[in-house]
Amino acid sequence: MISVAMISMNEEKAVGPVIQDILAALDGREHEIVMVDSSKDSTPQIAEQLGARVIRQVPPQGYGRAMARVLKECLGDVVVTLDCDGTYPADEIPRIADMVLTGECDVVNASRLEKRPTSMPWPNYFANWLFAFTGRVLVGVKSTDLHSGMRAYSRQVIERVEVDPNGPALPVDLLLKPALLGFRIREVFIPYGERIGQTTLQRWSSTLWTFRRIFRLAFSAR
Repeated sequence: MISVAMISMNEEKAVGPVIQDILAALDGREHEIVMVDSSKDSTPQIAEQLGARVIRQVPPQGYGRAMARVLKECLGDVVVTLDCDGTYPADEIPRIADMVLTGECDVVNASRLEKRPTSMPWPNYFANWLFAFTGRVLVGVKSTDLHSGMRAYSRQVIERVEVDPNGPALPVDLLLKPALLGFRIREVFIPYGERIGQTTLQRWSSTLWTFRRIFRLAFSAR
């Protein structure tokens, strides 16, 4: 079974189209859609009407705790993460899920950064390049996108890799730590679209936590 995992906060404009795209992509495949939601708008009601299993996390406990919980709540043999804002292509879910299900790898990182997406401002693009460069130099993991919100994880990775859910930038740990533990990582490139609705990204906090996570893993690996 393929689990699609999302976290959401006030995404009522995007959640319907995103889930409909997921359903179309996984038509005929055994799947579930699981969301941890901290919205004040109608996001959870829309998601439930379209068949998603929604776990409410109110008051919000932050990105990291929401992502850690949704991963643990999923029941599938492979878990595909996806942002609930329309930026990631749902039609890529079967491809990256099957890379895990066929045993090709344990984690697929769907990178947005084969080149700069027109939807990504230059400062964001440079920051993501710097994060990836730092991760390669200090941790030894070759990746172009440590912050991708679209990945496929095997059941073994979900169950065996322990991460710190406190604070932003959890995708950094969720890529680098499996690599350090010997899990097989593959990277593919995907298109990255325009966001539906307003971003909730806290750039400075996310940047500081990104470097904190990279340095912590770099020194713990020695």
